[in-house]
Amino acid sequence: MSTHDFPVTASRTEYRGFRFAIDRDTVVMPDGSRADRIYMRHPGAVAVVAVDDDLRVALVYQYRHPVRQRLWEIPAGLRDVPGEDPAVTARRELAEEVDLTAQTMEPLIDVFPSPGAMDERIPVFLARGLSPVPVADRHVRSQEEADLTLRWWPLPEAVAGVMDGRIRNGVTAVAVLAAAQRLDIRHTL
Repeated sequence: MSTHDFPVTASRTEYRGFRFAIDRDTVVMPDGSRADRIYMRHPGAVAVVAVDDDLRVALVYQYRHPVRQRLWEIPAGLRDVPGEDPAVTARRELAEEVDLTAQTMEPLIDVFPSPGAMDERIPVFLARGLSPVPVADRHVRSQEEADLTLRWWPLPEAVAGVMDGRIRNGVTAVAVLAAAQRLDIRHTL
């Protein structure tokens, strides 16, 4: 296994936007040459696999403009509050997207969704002991979130959905499989 650490000799921001930046780093390669690597610097996100007492997982059908499609996804959101603990962000996203609170929010898996193009890291949590957010305290959804559709999938069906292509969001696929393994849910195709 190589021990080369790919030192960065220069770095500059090519673009800075509302949610991310595009950086160009000059990196020393193992053979001593230098190469530019352009990537998206992202604040990160969190995602939540919310599993109820009947072993059903909460999935939302949400429009994603870059792919021009609606996808089945677990609740997720940007880490847009500097310094906030990811579990706190996960609890907020669970309440905002599917009107739920959780007695437990435990780390499940950590994902880099596209490490060849961005530095985004997504800690995924397993939420159990679910309860509805009181109606008066519910988040008012806007933009794409106003069009969310919630569906409870039995966890074995969600695993099947990953395997047959109904669930195509990469983080959701990894998270559903990790939750099924953690909860010892068996599925056969």
